[in-house]
Amino acid sequence: MSSEVTDREANFEILENFEAFHQKNEIFRRSQWDERILGEKTERFYASHGAVNEWRKRDGFTQKDYALRNASWHISDILSGVRGNARREGFTDAFSLGEDIAPEKVSFSSSDESAKEIKRVAKLFGAGMVRITEFDERWQYQTRFSDFDGKERSAEITPDLGLTHVIVLAVPMSYGLMKTVSSVLGSSAAGLGYSDDATLLVALSQYIRGLGYEAIGSLNDTGLSIPYAVKAGLGEFGRNGLLISKDFGPRVRLGRIYTNLPLAHDRPIDFGVQKFCEICKHCAKFCPSQSIPLGEPTATPLSISNHVGVRKWTVDVESCFAFWTAQNTDCATCIRTCPYNKDYRHWWHRAVRWLAGTWLRRFVLALDEFFGYGKREKAKLWWTK
Repeated sequence: MSSEVTDREANFEILENFEAFHQKNEIFRRSQWDERILGEKTERFYASHGAVNEWRKRDGFTQKDYALRNASWHISDILSGVRGNARREGFTDAFSLGEDIAPEKVSFSSSDESAKEIKRVAKLFGAGMVRITEFDERWQYQTRFSDFDGKERSAEITPDLGLTHVIVLAVPMSYGLMKTVSSVLGSSAAGLGYSDDATLLVALSQYIRGLGYEAIGSLNDTGLSIPYAVKAGLGEFGRNGLLISKDFGPRVRLGRIYTNLPLAHDRPIDFGVQKFCEICKHCAKFCPSQSIPLGEPTATPLSISNHVGVRKWTVDVESCFAFWTAQNTDCATCIRTCPYNKDYRHWWHRAVRWLAGTWLRRFVLALDEFFGYGKREKAKLWWTK
């Protein structure tokens, strides 16, 4: 199927002036070289993720909260630093921790059979959702950037590798912890999500390599996860600039595996997110830094960290990151306040999700506000529950 067809199904609006992205301009990479982002607060923000040496008596910012947040990131940090100063795997470079590819290929009766098996194993290894789509060079970083030497390098995953299938995985973050953001304790949800995601990517990649096929795991490195996730059918693009997944709302961490194992592809889905986002605007109204737009989608980038040539809701990532560094931890208020941030193990939440995709969406929004969903819970309640 052509990319134009799946673009339409995914509600992508790609313009003639489209430009592929350079990793150097991503906001976290800019914090390594751009004087507008660098500074004492940025250094303090990164340093706080190491040894617990700074805390406050404020709810959600105690020594215990910092200890839990930093512990939640620990596995991700170990895996990203396993190659020393040569690579930062999962964040600037793809994972290279796999063993050699098996000399013989396991054969499958069809690409549907192999896709079904991969999804089963992915769930075993901790994936909350898993879908498959095609490789798309548009969403790959055109150049890489090293945090260690500040130099740009050529793209790591390119069409000539022949990795034409992309397995897109979503790992849910803790619903309970997410209720306490923005706080250091709430940030533990992201750290644990990254650690679980990294472990999943390394394990599933190795399984595929054991079948005799190439597989490269990718977290925040090599390219953009959200376009792949939307085209694979994990969810839709929301006003907050995040994937709104069907099973967990915006409360997910994403990863990808590039492989040449023949796999059947999934299709984009539409369960009413964009129409709901048009009337909701909770994420924009409650954003502490006012970084999320209240208006219509636009093709105008706000900084070099925004994509050129795509019409969408565009987040001011500079003001967003500035708030992170000011409070010394990430925020995620836009996730907490999103009406799609629900525990869909409950049938009543699944029923409301369905209603949100109908003409009753304003009623659903009123219900969400009436019952007080999205309000911040005190961190101390999480510790005592």
